[in-house]
Amino acid sequence: MAGKSTPMMEQYHALKQEAEGCLLFYRMGDFFELFFEDAKIASGILDIALTARGKDQDNPVPMCGVPVHAAEGYLAKLIKAGCRVAIAEQVETPEEAKIRAKKEGTPVSKTLVKRDIVRFVTAGTLTEEALLEPRRANVLAAICEVRGAIGIASCDISTGQMILQRCEPLDVNASLAQIGASEVVAPEGFNRAIDDVIERPRGDFGSDDGERQLKAIHEVKTLDAFGDFTREMLAAAGGLITYLDHVGRGNLPLLLPPQLRASDAQMAMDEATRASLEILTSQQGGRAGSLIAAVDRCVTGAGARQLADDLAAPLCDLIAISERLALVQYLHQDPLLRADLREVLRALPDIGRALGRVVAGRGSPRDLGQIRDGLAEARRIRDFLSQKSDHPTLLERLLPAMGGHGALVDLMQRALVASPPTERQNGGFIAEGYDAALDELRQVSGNARRAIAALEARYREDTGIASLKIKHNGVLGYFIEVPPKHADALMVPDSGFTHRQTMASAVRFNSLSLHEEAGRIAEAGGHALTAEEAHFEDLTDQVIAARQAIAATASALARLDVSAGQAERAAEGDWCKPDICKDSCLDIAAGRHPVVEAALAASDDRFVANDCALSEEDRLWLIGGPNMGGKSTFLRQNALIILLAQAGGFVPASSATIGLVDRLFSRVGASDNLARGRSTFMVEMVETAAILSQATERSFVILDEVGRGTSTYDGLALAWAVVEAVHETNRCRCLFATHYHELARLADSCDALSLHHVRAREWKGDLVLLHELAEGPADRSYGLAVARLAGIPKPVVSRAKSVLDKLEKGRAETGGLAAGLGDLPLFAAVAEPEEESADTKLRQQFEQLDLDALSPRDALELLYELKRTAESTEI
Repeated sequence: MAGKSTPMMEQYHALKQEAEGCLLFYRMGDFFELFFEDAKIASGILDIALTARGKDQDNPVPMCGVPVHAAEGYLAKLIKAGCRVAIAEQVETPEEAKIRAKKEGTPVSKTLVKRDIVRFVTAGTLTEEALLEPRRANVLAAICEVRGAIGIASCDISTGQMILQRCEPLDVNASLAQIGASEVVAPEGFNRAIDDVIERPRGDFGSDDGERQLKAIHEVKTLDAFGDFTREMLAAAGGLITYLDHVGRGNLPLLLPPQLRASDAQMAMDEATRASLEILTSQQGGRAGSLIAAVDRCVTGAGARQLADDLAAPLCDLIAISERLALVQYLHQDPLLRADLREVLRALPDIGRALGRVVAGRGSPRDLGQIRDGLAEARRIRDFLSQKSDHPTLLERLLPAMGGHGALVDLMQRALVASPPTERQNGGFIAEGYDAALDELRQVSGNARRAIAALEARYREDTGIASLKIKHNGVLGYFIEVPPKHADALMVPDSGFTHRQTMASAVRFNSLSLHEEAGRIAEAGGHALTAEEAHFEDLTDQVIAARQAIAATASALARLDVSAGQAERAAEGDWCKPDICKDSCLDIAAGRHPVVEAALAASDDRFVANDCALSEEDRLWLIGGPNMGGKSTFLRQNALIILLAQAGGFVPASSATIGLVDRLFSRVGASDNLARGRSTFMVEMVETAAILSQATERSFVILDEVGRGTSTYDGLALAWAVVEAVHETNRCRCLFATHYHELARLADSCDALSLHHVRAREWKGDLVLLHELAEGPADRSYGLAVARLAGIPKPVVSRAKSVLDKLEKGRAETGGLAAGLGDLPLFAAVAEPEEESADTKLRQQFEQLDLDALSPRDALELLYELKRTAESTEI
C-alpha cells in the first residue's frame, strides 16, 4: 500500500489526477478513504484520527476515513471549510470484477474492482437536504466577458431556477453581490477582481455552444420565448452548463427555462452598500442582526429563500411593486384568512428541492412522497383561496399555478405508502394494492418467514434444545445457532444439520429445509425489490416530465408564503403600506429602524421614531449632533424603508411616500481591507468615488462622516467638496451626517440643502441623548461628554477640556477652520484647471538645467534670457 506501484495505488493516483485539486473520497467497502495530503487536510477539518497504512515504516501513507452512511455530515463540514470533493465509487461488484478478469485473462486474485469519479461536490452544486440550509438559496454563477460586456448566468440547482443577465465591467462585483453566489466559475485568465473564482477552459464559454445547450435541454428550436438573450449571456450560460455537466459526470441537474434579468429592473446596490445595510448578513457574519432576520416571518424554507431574493434585488417596476403590495395588503386586512393560510403552508414539504434531487438522479421515495403531498396541499390552498372574492392581480396569477397535477397526485397516492423511506434499496415504499404481482411476491416472502419461525419451533422440539435459534446476517444468510454445549448433538452425521461456523459463544449450522425456505425468501424478496425499483423509475419519469409545472407550483407557494409573512410582520410591528410613485421625493412619517427596534423591544426599550421629508427643493439634509445620538441609525433606517418598499413589503413607519429609487448607496462606517492593501480612509474614498460617479437624480444616498479618516483640514475640504458635488452634479436625494459644524455654511450657497441635528442635552454634568431629529444646525459638539460616557478617565477628560478651550479661543480669533469658505465659489465654478504661476515656470526651467553641460557662452545667454523673463512677468 505504501508504494505507488501497487494496483490500488495506481488506481488511486489516476483518479486523484482526474480530481483536479479536489479532495478524493476513495470508496473502500463501507468507508470513503482519503490518502496523503488529502488525509492531512481532512483530518484537521473533520477532527478525525490521522492514521498510516503500509509495510514501509519509514514511508507510511497518511490516511483517514469516514463511514459511507455518515458521509453527508462530513461533506458538509468540508464544503463549509472551502474544500471541493470528488467522490470515487466502486462501479462494479467483486463478482463482476472476477468475470471481467477471466475474460481479460488476468489473475482473479490480482483483479481490482473498478472505481470512477461519479460526482464532484462543490459549494454551488449541492442538492442533498442535509448539506443545504433550508432558508437560504445555494447559487452557482458563471461569468465571462464578450466584447467589453459582462454576461452572468446563475442558478440554484437545488430548485432549478436559472437567470441570465448582463452588466457593465464596473458593475461586476455589485451584480455578484446581488446574486450572492456560493461558487463562481469564469474562463481562464478572467482579469476582473473577483475573490475565489474557479477558472475553467475558455472553450467552455462559447455563446453558440450555450445557445445550443439551452435549446437541447429545453427541447426548443429557439430561445425567443424565454427572452432576448445577448451573446455574453449565452456564453456565460454555456460555461455554467458545461461546468454542471463536468461536476455531475454527465448528469445534469434540474435546469428550468432561463429567465432574463434586465439590469434596470432591480434597484442597484454595490457590495459596500449591502454590507453596510446588513441586508442578508450582519457585520458579525451571521443571519442574526440582519434585516432579513428582523423581517422574515415565512413558515417555509422556500418562502424564506424567496424573501431573501426579494430583499437582495428590490424592484424598479412600479406595477410589479404595486402588485406585491396589494397581495400583502389583501392578507394583512384579513387576519383569520392569513392565520389559516400560514397554518397550511407551515406543514408543506419543500417540493422545489425535492424536485431538484429527483431530476438530478439523487431522489428518494421520500422525495416523491414530498412532491405528492406538496402538490395535494397546493390544490387545497387553491380551492380554499378561490372561494374568496376580490382577489388582487398577483393572486389571480398564482392560483392557476397551484393546480393541474390531479392525475400525477392520484397516481402517487395510489403507488406510494403514506410515509416513504429515505432509502430505496430495501424496498417497502410501494403501497399494497398498487401492483398485484408485487403483493403476491411479498406474500410469498411473508409466508416463507412464517415457515422459518415454524421450522425453528420444530427443530427445538426435535432436538430438545430450547435455546436453538434461526438467525440471519448479510454474510451467511439464514443459519441455525446453538450454544457450544449443545453442538455435539447436531454434529453427528445423520442429524440432518451441516456445520458452518464455530464461535466462542455459539456454533452455527445449516439444514436442507432451512436452505430451501431461505431460497424462497431470497427469490421472492429479490423479485419484489426489482418490481419496486421499476415502479420508482416510472414515478420518477412521470415527475421529470412534469418538472416545469411542479416548479411553477413551488414558486407560487413560495410567493404566497412571502406575502403572508410580510403581512404578519406588518401586523406585529404596526407597519404601513408605502405609497410608491415616480416623483423624486421621500416622505416618511415616524420611521423606525426594523433591526434596532426589534433589538430594543427584546429588552423592553422603546425606539424613537423620526420623520424624513426630502423633495426636489429640499433633497439634501446635512445632519449634525453627537456620537451615539442616532445619526447613523436614522440614515440606515430610511435606506432600509426604501429597500423594503421596493421589495414589495410594508415598512416600519406610520406613513411613507417613496419616489422610485434606481440606485441605493450607503457609505456608513468602513473597516480596513488589508487583503487589498486598503486603509479605512482608502476604503471610504473608494466608496465615495463610486457614489459620485454612479449616483443619478433618481438615486438615494446616505453618507456618514465623510473625511473623518484624515487630517482635520483635509477631511473638512473633502466633505465640503463632496456635499457640493452631490448637490450640484448628482442632484440625488441624500442624507449626509457630519461632525464638521463648518459645513453648515453650505446652506447659504446650496438652495436644496437644509440643516438638521439629533438632539441631546446635558443635565447635571451627564449627557442625555434624545435620539430625536430636529431642524437647524447642532448647537455644539458633545464629544467630551460622550468620552465621559464611554469611561475615559476624568483626568484625561479634564485635560481635553483645557485643550478644547484653548482651541475654541483660537478659532474665535481667527474665524475658525472655515474662515473664508463662505466666499468660495460653488463646486462647478472651481472645476477649471489652475494656471501655472510664473515662479513655477521659472522653477521648472531651473530644474531642467544641466549645469555641468553648459559652456560659459551658453550660461551667459541663459542668464540674459532668465532676466528678460523675470522683467516681463509679474511674480
